Amino acid sequence: MPPPRVIDSLLYHGFYWTCFWGFTLGWSHRASGRRNIPETGPVLLVCNHQSHFDPPLIGVGAPRPLTYLARSTLFTNKLFATAIRAYGAVPIDRDVGVEGLKAVFKALDEERAVLMFPEGTRTPDGVMQPLKPGVSLVVKRATCPIIPCGLAGAYTAWPRAQLLPRPSPLFLPPSARTIAVHYGEPIPAGFYRRMDRDAILADLTERITAAHAEADRLRRK
Repeated sequence: MPPPRVIDSLLYHGFYWTCFWGFTLGWSHRASGRRNIPETGPVLLVCNHQSHFDPPLIGVGAPRPLTYLARSTLFTNKLFATAIRAYGAVPIDRDVGVEGLKAVFKALDEERAVLMFPEGTRTPDGVMQPLKPGVSLVVKRATCPIIPCGLAGAYTAWPRAQLLPRPSPLFLPPSARTIAVHYGEPIPAGFYRRMDRDAILADLTERITAAHAEADRLRRK
């Protein structure tokens, strides 16, 4: 029987390449700015949240495995739980509550790349929602680079009111459902340390919005 780490590695790479080719062929996936993500050491990625696609979608364009927070209810199915754990999911009861904050700092202490969705949940209408106040505590205390990310097209491909996603295949003319991701310029560690909560949220919102706009320009149209 292979050791657990070997199994996890096989599951991760199997899931990664399935997502990579699925997004590329099925939704004309494009990505830019991946060099902005450090290949080693702790780093925090913050992104707008459009669909169930988002965690693996951000992951396939990154140069290293990501750790992300997932609702504990997603871990009730053992097979699915094994797969998403191998891909970096950490179970929490709430999105950016106390438990979520502890999980983020623990992962950063272990020098992982952590992905957060500061809106706390998927957008109901395609428009970026106000950021949860708890994210200001994370970025204020973070002693690592922060990467603002933006994704575009995922809401149209799979809005939260829709049971299954609708593709936009690479071999067909493009549609509004093509998907792209942009990883923005790193925000230096300590940048938010002396800022108040409102200023932090305003600045972070502006940076994520700019990354989203860049992703939208990048989409196949």
